[in-house]
Amino acid sequence: MTIQWFPGHMAKARRQVTERLGQIDVVIELLDARLPLSSRNPMIDEIVGDKPRLILLNKADLADEAVTKEWMEYFRLRGIRTLPIDALSGKGVNKLPGMCRELASDMLQKRAERGMQGRAVRIMILGIPNVGKSSLLNRLAKRSVAQTGDRPAVTKAQQWVKMGDSLELLDTPGILWPKFEDQQVGLRLAASGAIKDELIDFTDVALFVIRYMMQYYPERLLERFKLKQLPEDRVDMLAEIGKKRGCLIGGGEIDYDKAAEIFLRELRSGKLGSISLERPADWQESEEA
Repeated sequence: MTIQWFPGHMAKARRQVTERLGQIDVVIELLDARLPLSSRNPMIDEIVGDKPRLILLNKADLADEAVTKEWMEYFRLRGIRTLPIDALSGKGVNKLPGMCRELASDMLQKRAERGMQGRAVRIMILGIPNVGKSSLLNRLAKRSVAQTGDRPAVTKAQQWVKMGDSLELLDTPGILWPKFEDQQVGLRLAASGAIKDELIDFTDVALFVIRYMMQYYPERLLERFKLKQLPEDRVDMLAEIGKKRGCLIGGGEIDYDKAAEIFLRELRSGKLGSISLERPADWQESEEA
């Protein structure tokens, strides 16, 4: 399955982000904890440069906690601080203001040394579509200031949001890159819901996830679909899911597309348990190359 998606408003968003960076003290990069590198825009390093940066691993409640710790170490070794959070419930979000002020401490000290008045730390929030920026913004502001939804590309324009007297946050529309050089990245994003369902093939995406789960989370498949043992083939596994969920068509044949859609809905809602869709080791070979 080849996925290519670069709506015009995303090209505009990249230009707006670049234009606003001069006003920003700290950049918050919001990633999906289940697929941190796949949900990380490869243009970010180029755009942000040497600005102080904090990575938030959102939806950490849906990710495998042990794998999330591996990712935190991965980014630590690259000099980037991380914080796992769940924007919907607010878990971990209370640590964010203090970490931002700490990252902006050099700027605040220089202003004080020059006799300049103190001001709020200005933060930019960046992330790909549907990673939870609007939910985070509402959580930080403690009121509804951004539209939320389970479909990508909800945020359409930039907006400043005050958070008390110490922080000002700039929200931005989601930025996605023109194409996925690695199709596994596209499949992971499609599985997470970051790409509009109208643009994906449910069966291709479900088979990709099933293969991954058969390797790393076989017990979750056994438990969720009440199986005594796993089939050897991922297509047979999807057929078993179809039988368990009543996805049958004429002649008792399996409706694979319907079974795949149901499987992905259950994955995204957490009904299959806390699952990470990639690990640092998955990227090691490509990085070394």
